[in-house]
Amino acid sequence: MTAVLPERTEIRAAVPADLLERLAAVPADRPAVVAGDRRLTFGELRAEAARIAARLTARGIGPESVVALALPRGADLVAALIGTLTAGAAYLPVDVKLPAERRRYLVEDSGADLVVVAGDGSEPVTAAAPQLAVAELTAAGGPAPQAFRPVPVAGGTLAYVIYTSGSTGRPKGVEIGRAAAAALLAELEDAGIAVGVGGRVGWNASPSFDASVQQWVRLCRGDTLVMIDDETRADPQLLARLVDEQGLTDLDITPSHADALLDLLTADGGPRPLTLLVGGEPIGPALWRRIVARGAEGVLRAVNLYGPTECTVDSTAGWIDTDEAPHIGSVLPGLRMRLLDGKLNPVGFGETGELYLAGSRVARGYRRRPVLTAERFVADPADGTVAGGARMYRTGDLCRLLPDGRLVYVGRADGQVKLRGYRIELPEIEAALAAFPGVAETAVVLREDVNGAPGLVAYYRTGDAVDAGALRAALAERLPSYMVPSAFVVLDRFPTTANGKLDRAALPAPAPAAAPSQPVDTGAPDGPSGAVEELIAGVWQTVLGAERIGPQDNFFKLGGHSLLAIKLVSRVRAELAVALPVKAVYANPRLRDLAAHIETLLAARDA
Repeated sequence: MTAVLPERTEIRAAVPADLLERLAAVPADRPAVVAGDRRLTFGELRAEAARIAARLTARGIGPESVVALALPRGADLVAALIGTLTAGAAYLPVDVKLPAERRRYLVEDSGADLVVVAGDGSEPVTAAAPQLAVAELTAAGGPAPQAFRPVPVAGGTLAYVIYTSGSTGRPKGVEIGRAAAAALLAELEDAGIAVGVGGRVGWNASPSFDASVQQWVRLCRGDTLVMIDDETRADPQLLARLVDEQGLTDLDITPSHADALLDLLTADGGPRPLTLLVGGEPIGPALWRRIVARGAEGVLRAVNLYGPTECTVDSTAGWIDTDEAPHIGSVLPGLRMRLLDGKLNPVGFGETGELYLAGSRVARGYRRRPVLTAERFVADPADGTVAGGARMYRTGDLCRLLPDGRLVYVGRADGQVKLRGYRIELPEIEAALAAFPGVAETAVVLREDVNGAPGLVAYYRTGDAVDAGALRAALAERLPSYMVPSAFVVLDRFPTTANGKLDRAALPAPAPAAAPSQPVDTGAPDGPSGAVEELIAGVWQTVLGAERIGPQDNFFKLGGHSLLAIKLVSRVRAELAVALPVKAVYANPRLRDLAAHIETLLAARDA
């Protein structure tokens, strides 16, 4: 039986108003941005955006120009983003926490016309584009107009470029138009996800992650953006406190981080509960049931959002409100979906097919990559318009369609994975590994670690002795931290199938991490000493799966990452009844240093 798609998959009849038209109509005294101690009303934000736009225009920046924003998450980032759009130009987010090589690549590959930086004396991102401190754009005086008058642009004009991991070993920039971004906001409203007036939306995502678009577009309807700093994002206790203190109505979050936050949330008695916008990776059945239970208590309501960057962030939405199997819901109003087999024929209900998406929010393509664009953005055979020519995006995601129109995510049809909300092409990591001198063969897989949590494992074969630590350091200089494998396994030969291809299923599980041999302080014992050091070593062994822990060992060099740091802190709090912040693990990654910090906290508590 061939699947018949529900009627709600048709494209919206009306074109949504441009985002800046909506922003211009918000009352001037309403709060727009909260970033630490800094506050901006909508009147102040519009004035700052107008000033920035005037200075960009004076530099020749306009429609189809690209302005790279290498700014930390804060009020300046929001003002520069809106100011860039006000000038009719597009923005390229460059997360300042990315390695320098990655930041340079994003700016140069995109052909950005200007780089806006914090102006804190940091080295230039690249010599390929002029660099300007944000203070030079926002300073009072100069040619800024008295009113907020955005440069008029057509709906297809470029709004932003966001880079995703690349299967060829190079990240690729996705180009999204202004009308597509406006349609995203309108559809979030149509689907009942963005409700009411004057919400308080937490900006939780990295600016370089497309979920951030879902957050800043809410500003344009009059919602307040509450910027969440890195320390708060990394610590579930601090994040739960911010939700309460700031009265957040909406919070975008990945399942991995929702798992640690869920039990810390409380009902605030406000007019509506917190809306959790969960996305970025599949939700497991156990977490799904916990979210449903918290919703039944009135603490929150939650929606599971799915969508590739190439279709403007969110493509489907499914409410997490019943104890059924996890699903990704139904397609949002501005898109059409196809579930097709390898010959582009529709599959039947309950059968697995590859998901294709068509409609008004499909991206323009990959920036300066015509061949790759042609491969992934293909003609829509079901286009019923007189002119034809509609395109659909081949997601690479495998799904099943239920009789009521909901989709169940099954997996990937290629080497792409999702880890802690980030989309990763494994061949990009493999290419970076293969570039290291002496490495002859590589493979990277996503598999469960000793704690049952997913993690990246790198396998490599060498002609000469290559230290795993050197490999890890080399990757950290080129790749974002979430793409650096947590385990490295050297092999004499790679397993193959009967036809000679790599047999990924036969790659061995990594052995429990053993502490590397490191120099120790003069006179210090080889093993942990004292009750706190011994306790922390035991926790590390459990969290990291390490066989032996020494006092000089580094948590992150043994495979630790943000989620394991959260687990470590939770165990320490439970064992010692001390409020250890997650940032303390980053500030004191050596076991001996962390133990000394905890002893200081214990002494202060007892005093």
